[in-house]
Formats: sequence, C-alpha cells, structure tokens
Amino acid sequence: MLYGHPGPYGTVHGLAILDDRGRVMLDSPGPRPREAVEAVAAEGGLTFAFRLYRTAEKARLALARRAPAVHPESAVSPPFAEAIEVRPAAGAVKGAPLPATVLSWDGETMVAVDLPADRSVRLTPAALYHYRHGMAATDSRGKTETQVFTGLAVLDADGLVLLDLPGEWRIPDVAAFAAGAGLPVVDALDAPSDRVRAVLAGRAPGWRRLAGLPVARRSGAKRVVVVGAGAAGLLTMAYVVSVGGTAAWRGLSALGWMLLDVVDAKWFAVFFSPLLLVLAPARQALHVRQVRRGKVLGQPGGPRLSVRNGMLRIMRAPKAVPLDLLLGPGPGTAACLLAYRYEGVRGLFVLSGAGAPLNHLPGPWHPEDVHRFAVRHGLAFEGRTLNREEYLDLASRVRDALP
Repeated sequence: MLYGHPGPYGTVHGLAILDDRGRVMLDSPGPRPREAVEAVAAEGGLTFAFRLYRTAEKARLALARRAPAVHPESAVSPPFAEAIEVRPAAGAVKGAPLPATVLSWDGETMVAVDLPADRSVRLTPAALYHYRHGMAATDSRGKTETQVFTGLAVLDADGLVLLDLPGEWRIPDVAAFAAGAGLPVVDALDAPSDRVRAVLAGRAPGWRRLAGLPVARRSGAKRVVVVGAGAAGLLTMAYVVSVGGTAAWRGLSALGWMLLDVVDAKWFAVFFSPLLLVLAPARQALHVRQVRRGKVLGQPGGPRLSVRNGMLRIMRAPKAVPLDLLLGPGPGTAACLLAYRYEGVRGLFVLSGAGAPLNHLPGPWHPEDVHRFAVRHGLAFEGRTLNREEYLDLASRVRDALP
C-alpha cells in the first residue's frame, strides 16, 4: 500500500506492506514510483492500494495496526533495500553541469561527499526534503521565463536545513536511500515555490551546501594574462578610434564575438570587451559608495535591497525578476529590517508593521549597513541575537525567502 498524509513542509509519503487482516507488517517511509510498486505487487500476486489520508493523525492511527510478529520499528522493504549510495542525475537547473556528489550510509550516520572539493560531511538527519522551486528571470532577449531549481536538503528535528545538495535527484533513488535508514522523505517537488524557498532559508547551526562542482581558481600568472589582454584590447581600441577607424573597431569587435564560438571565449571576451577592465572596478566602487550612504544594501552580484517609488525592492540575483514589497506600517507592508544572529547563523528578516516575517534572506548582512539603509528610507531597525524559539517561529512563518 502506498500512502500519503499532510506534513509540516509538504506531503509525507510511504510504503506499507499489510497482512490479510490489514495490519502493517513493514512500514517504509519515503516516496515510491506508483508504476514500480504496482509492477512488484502484480508480479508477486499481491493486492495494490493507494490511500491519501486527510490528516497525519488519521495516518498514524491507520498505520498503528501492526502485525504482532513484526517489530514496530521495521522500516526497510526488501525490493528497495539494496541501494547503498546515490548520486544526482542532472544539474540543479536546466543545462547546468552534473554535480559530483555522493550520498551513503555509515550505520545511522549519513555521509555526503563533494568529490571536486575533496570534502565530506557526516551528520544524523531527521528527514530528507526533496524540493523543486521556480524563480522568474529574464533571458538574453529580455523575455521573462521561470528558472527551475531542484535539489535535496537534509533536515534536523526542528525542520531546519543541515545540508543543501543542489541537483536533480531521482525519486526512486531518494526513496531507496531513505528507506535504508527508515528516514522520512518530505515531497516538495510540487509544493508552492515561495513555501519551498522559505523552508530552504531556515538554516540550522552548521549549515552547509555541497555543490559538487569544481571551483575555478585563477593563478597569479593567469591574472596577469587577463589584465594584459584587457589592456591590449583597450589600447587597440583607443588607437583605432584616434585614427578615425570607429567603423573598423566595430568590425573588429564583431569579428571577435563571432570567434567566441570557435576559440576559448574567456580570452576573446576580455580582449574585445576591454571596457570591462575599467567598468568592473568603477561599478564596485560606486556600489560601495551607495551602501555607505544607505542608498542600497547588499553585495554586487548577490541579493540586494533598494527603495523605488515607495516599494522595497529585493533583487535576488542579477537576472532574477525583482520582488517589490509596499512600504508602510500596515500588517502586510514592509516596516522593519531585523539583522539577526542565531548560533552562528546570520541573516535578515523583512518584518511587517505587525511583526510578521515577509521575507528571509540568510547570509552575512552587516548591521551597520542595514541600519544606515533603514534610517535613510524610514524603516525601523533591529539588530540582535535570537534564541531558538524566536528563530524557529520567524523561519516557519515567513512568506517567502531567498535560500
């Protein structure tokens, strides 16, 4: 019997094997592909059933009827007990590289290995959170599209994220892996995106993210070459333009961009776009100045806050469609910025006039920068350390977030 019931972060699924009197012989938490289970049942001459309980209490009562000869903690179903380790099947977003991440069990301890970074994490989870969420973004042609992110998160007993593992993890693999330790799996593949982001932003102390991708490291020699290529391109452009060759430079630049499909893109991009060599430091300096004046808040290329036409604008990523929150003292409007610490976890909550959390942005936010921004735009400011109950309350009630 496949079953499901509502959980705190989405639908909780499981597989139960019943005797001829409807008593539970084996209970294996975690989602299963219905077609595979039906095939196994047909092959073994068993009756297949699917039940979706309206409440978790009804599911608990139904599954409490256990066969007397079976231990009540039985959790592994034989057809799904053979998986020892699992890996993602694709990248976290469409077209992204395949993460080289491996999950396995060492007794009751879960081991996650990031092969490119040559590091591992050992932890004892309370549940797995299989997620998918979308975020509106603009493409190269200026059109709005939804970018879908997938991954697997490891939760503690409070529902906070201990470990985030971006990538597309196959449902049967996750189910078999969880069943090997009797671990429940929260199915959030079809949950509302804002709810999924809110759960992922609730980081537990010691939170980590294993991307499973190689980190590009540029040596000193490569940096010299990059700067030299950019300077050479800038001098070439200045010389050509000075002798009246504006059209010639445009043609040379167009030729360079055509060659990007053939030759290593990064070197031609530096040479044929030499203004980037000057504009990048200038943009960085301008952003720092705006932060010091309280005009904007955040880091270039990352989450950033600003105020436009009476709206608090949250830029979640360079190409992401911004989120606008109306400013004001009302119950549904942005009125306060809370820069917090909780056992090593740092972040920022946007609160309404009634103290309700509207948005959660985990990560390092300097309290002095947040204070300057709040004062300039007429927002209240709080900077304090939260206790466990306060943090759990805000993280569980927030409407949306940026994981």
